[in-house]
Amino acid sequence: MASKIQASDQVGYRAVTKKSLLSFMWKYKALYLISLPGIIYFIIFKYVPLLGSVIAFQDYNMFQGFTGSKWVGLEHFKRMFAHYDFLNILKNTLLLGLYDLIIAFPAPIVLALLLNELRLVLYKRILQTVVYMPHFLSWVIVAGIGVGVLSPSTGIVNHFIQWLGHEPIYFLGEESYIRSVLIGSGIWRDSGYGTIIYLAALAGINPDLYEAAEVDGANRWRQTISITLPSLLPTIMILFLLHIGKFLDLGFERVYVFLNPLNQNSGEILDTYIYKAGLQGQQYSYTTAIGLFKSLVGLVLIVIGNIFSKKTTGESLY
Repeated sequence: MASKIQASDQVGYRAVTKKSLLSFMWKYKALYLISLPGIIYFIIFKYVPLLGSVIAFQDYNMFQGFTGSKWVGLEHFKRMFAHYDFLNILKNTLLLGLYDLIIAFPAPIVLALLLNELRLVLYKRILQTVVYMPHFLSWVIVAGIGVGVLSPSTGIVNHFIQWLGHEPIYFLGEESYIRSVLIGSGIWRDSGYGTIIYLAALAGINPDLYEAAEVDGANRWRQTISITLPSLLPTIMILFLLHIGKFLDLGFERVYVFLNPLNQNSGEILDTYIYKAGLQGQQYSYTTAIGLFKSLVGLVLIVIGNIFSKKTTGESLY
């Protein structure tokens, strides 16, 4: 008898919960309607393509499809780690990801703090527009500018080096410089655009905090350390977690446009290798396995980073 009553209560609870959920959705139907295009986009272009990851465990044949292709299990993953140059490519990807995290990630924060200190509104807006603009240039154009600026014969950088009495340097022709070129070009292109979120967060800080600090005799540097940075910390941590989630995903275009046979040994990354082996070499299953490996590493990093952030700062993605 007690079990029947308990079962009846559970059914009643589910009915009430379902009714509450439907009423809640109907109450905010306009918001759900607005979000519908975004939901459809993610379903079609993000979740449905995940089904294609199954070919990483197959010897995929495009004429036989998913159902007719032969299953090979983890064969492609073993082949990936056995490849003679894979460890070097992975090392390049890890180093560039680490440099990007240490050097490029803080750049928008520093730039936002500097822009926030400007008091002349017209000058501030002009400067913001100037630093935003490179983001809207394609990587092909950025590479063209970089090649022109770093040219050993006509580049302004080498003209300055010669003016100092040194020999010109072929930056894109030496392995030791390609990583610096990639990180530097990334900072120049994207750091200005990355300041948008930080400037919005800075605008939300209560000005009374700064007034109280001035009364206590704190200078601008002390105010930045004690008020600005702690107020920015939640935003910084969320963006940091999102950044480490794509630690191995540096972007194909960003690197490929700067690669040549002279710097390939230090500049080749997983994305460019996937392009060459997958699209040019038609090794679809093999490169899908590499893509899954990248995604798995990103997932592990973001989970670890989320746990660490939740314990230290209280901020997390979920």
